[in-house]
Amino acid sequence: MKQMTPRQIVKELDRYIIGQTNAKKAVAIALRNRWRRQQVEGRLKDEIMPNNIIMIGSTGVGKTEIARRLAALANAPFIKVEASKFTEVGYVGRDVESIVRDLMDTAVSMVEREKYNEVMELAERLANERIIDILFPDDYKDDPKQSTEKKERYKRTRSRIRKKLELGEFEDKLIEVELSDEPTIGMQVFGPMGMEDIGMNIKDMISGSLPKTKRSKKMKVVEAREVLTDNEASKLIDQDEVIRLAKERAENNGIVFLDEIDKVVGNNGGSGPDVSREGVQRDLLPIVEGSNVNTKYGAIVTDHILFIAAGAFHVSAPSDMIPELQGRFPIRVELDKLTTEDFIKILTHPRSALIKQYTALLSAEKVELEFNKAAIRAVAQIASQVNANMENIGARRLHTIMTTLLEKPLFEHPKRGEKKIKVTAKMVKESLDGILEDQDLSRYIL
Repeated sequence: MKQMTPRQIVKELDRYIIGQTNAKKAVAIALRNRWRRQQVEGRLKDEIMPNNIIMIGSTGVGKTEIARRLAALANAPFIKVEASKFTEVGYVGRDVESIVRDLMDTAVSMVEREKYNEVMELAERLANERIIDILFPDDYKDDPKQSTEKKERYKRTRSRIRKKLELGEFEDKLIEVELSDEPTIGMQVFGPMGMEDIGMNIKDMISGSLPKTKRSKKMKVVEAREVLTDNEASKLIDQDEVIRLAKERAENNGIVFLDEIDKVVGNNGGSGPDVSREGVQRDLLPIVEGSNVNTKYGAIVTDHILFIAAGAFHVSAPSDMIPELQGRFPIRVELDKLTTEDFIKILTHPRSALIKQYTALLSAEKVELEFNKAAIRAVAQIASQVNANMENIGARRLHTIMTTLLEKPLFEHPKRGEKKIKVTAKMVKESLDGILEDQDLSRYIL
């Protein structure tokens, strides 16, 4: 994180997301503040709490996309969860504490990958030595009477085999490798929320106490090297150190993206499902404001985990949240509705723009797809028109329009003779005008 300033983070997000500058700035500042806090010395460091964010905007304006791209930039434990999956304790659903457990699992996986990369070179060397042992075993290594000449001859032969192995001469040779299998526990725990996590812990405890089974398997040297490298790497990695680093990262740099937060906000607060919704908010409160959550790796303190919530808030408002939870999300950012000009940019500018995606798909059939500027504008205008006439689903409308527009070439190709498809404004209007005129048909197709 040290290398990326808020301005650089926004610039990186601009490559994938059109507009929404205020949301990008808020997220960039929050992300950079994680690093800034780490530089503070003394007791004040523990007093600096993250400023949690609520992003408000209708569906398809870029809330979830910001979260996805943020995960790649953060270089920190990051999870995206749907708030609607969680229910109040006593109801059927997931326990909110599983958010922290999932975050910790992500942190452990992240540190394990880094440690694995660190020991990869040594693990590969050790794996090659084990392959040499299989190709040329020393039957007399425990024999004290073995002569010095035999030992020297064995070393020379082993050295020659090592060189041949490095040159790739044994890659397709079949060898027999002894593998250790983790004991599998066929057990399922049924019960109220959170019990699935308890079930996982019980499985880990039982599997840890059971002996590993060993079996022999024949495979090519190239495949055996991968298996043995993984095996050697797991021996070289200190699991206690992994858990310690993961815990530190999750507590100080962890980011939780709570999507669909509006689905757990009721606006009449009296009866029915609103009782459970308010219960979810009450359950979320201690985690967001800071508490200890027990995981299989130990207790995790949530004081400095950053929470970014997002929701459309069509039938409710952030002010309908319980006051205590509102106070824990001091930064509120409203995302702009997308215009025709935004749709034009979405179709062409980002690295993963829709037109680029369809061009790549048809290039697999050796067909070149080309849109002229008028065609792109026509698609954008139709998207705006349909969003205005029906439910506004933002940029997701472009997916339905593009799929309908390109249905024929996607179905017919590969086709002899045709190597280039040029999409014009006339073609766009001919393909979609009939559907647009029939309101009932466009409701189901677009």
